[in-house]
Amino acid sequence: MLGGCATRPINPPITEMDRTTGYRYLTRQAHFKDPRNLVVLAFSGGGTRAAAFSYGVLEALRPIEVIGPKGNSIRMLDEVDVITGVSGGSFTALAYGLYGEKLFDLYETSFLKRNVQGELIQRVLSPGSWGDWGRAETASKLYDDILFHGATFADLDRGDGPLIIASATDIGNGARIPFFQGMFDVFCSNLDAVPLSRAATASSAVPVAFSPVTLNNYGGTCHFSLPPFLTIFSDPATAPRPAARALTRLQDLLAYDDGAHRPYIHLLDGGLSDNLGMRAVVETIQDLEALESVGQPSPLDNVRRIVVFIVNSRSSPKTDWYEKEDGPGALPVLIKATGVPIDHYSYESVEEIRDTIARWQAMRRIRESPAFDAAKDPEAAKLLRTPNIDLYAIDVSFAMLKDEAERDYLNELPTSFALPSEAVDRLRAAAATIIRDSPEFKRLLKDAGARIVTQPVGSTTGVPAAH
Repeated sequence: MLGGCATRPINPPITEMDRTTGYRYLTRQAHFKDPRNLVVLAFSGGGTRAAAFSYGVLEALRPIEVIGPKGNSIRMLDEVDVITGVSGGSFTALAYGLYGEKLFDLYETSFLKRNVQGELIQRVLSPGSWGDWGRAETASKLYDDILFHGATFADLDRGDGPLIIASATDIGNGARIPFFQGMFDVFCSNLDAVPLSRAATASSAVPVAFSPVTLNNYGGTCHFSLPPFLTIFSDPATAPRPAARALTRLQDLLAYDDGAHRPYIHLLDGGLSDNLGMRAVVETIQDLEALESVGQPSPLDNVRRIVVFIVNSRSSPKTDWYEKEDGPGALPVLIKATGVPIDHYSYESVEEIRDTIARWQAMRRIRESPAFDAAKDPEAAKLLRTPNIDLYAIDVSFAMLKDEAERDYLNELPTSFALPSEAVDRLRAAAATIIRDSPEFKRLLKDAGARIVTQPVGSTTGVPAAH
């Protein structure tokens, strides 16, 4: 009877799209410390394991001050411009966007070292939650009570932190749905009114265990149009070859513009479409390359360095399947059948970034070679066009740990929202170790002519960014 009276939160409509307002990349640029550098943290899924590991990255960057070639001090954490997150990683991303420095005083007790999974099960079984619109809404209320406390994207919009993009998956077509106003423009909806807890819930709503998070789609009612720099991709006949993936993505996007026939969008775990939180980064780089190939401007024309910390908390627990003649049971097979393809897709995202780094470096060497004369062969010069940007992909994953015993320990941690305190602490410590030992991180510092100076962890006297 209570279920029959259940209602869900409604994301409100907008009557007119306005690209100068709302929580989006263009409006957040005013808060970036250096327009020449774009520093991105990509937080993967994996329950509390992912939340703790990504939190460890924030802790690791917090005390690191980089001394630039002119002697200016820059705290690495203050240089972060964008944080993407899926599933467990979305909690850390959204919470840091909301609380900033205060997160380091409350996150352990409020979330990481709390039996969130046990509390959620209690609420689902409690008669008081039977009036909720499915298990996802029960989860959303719990996350709001213990972590977000009524905050919405309007609170992030008013803040001074990096752009936070939590992503979920449209279970109807498999599309990645990022929570930022640019996406909600397509839905003709106001993201500012959406609670952060609902975004975190949608991003971590594991199929079967959770019901979908439902959004209203008002597409077609607010005069939506593509951003000018993307219109070149909208015609298959004229779109440049590097834009092939962008073209497919835009076609999926424009399908939501028909809200009359697609009035509802049902969202589940963001890891189903992007378990590393990397798709937004990959797509942006693809768009940059496509626009450069035809000499078109982009919103990142002033950027000279893109740094991506790929924070991958994927675990690889050992099994004895190879030692037994009988195959595993139905549940283990189901878990593997869903996880293995996602993990391999995540691997491809990382390799695609690395391939792009190698390609851009090779093209630049050819362009700058004394043996090449663009004036003699302008058509060849066009083929060599790539963005004049240095790319760095810093792999922060368990595989990068040199300590084999510690690596094995972390790989055995389950994907759940309840971990022992010791596991949380070891995940955090591992993140710091991996970053400091990273060859790519060292390459970044060398190319930037910078060196590391550390201050005590927990100090609040960090030198503000200055350029």
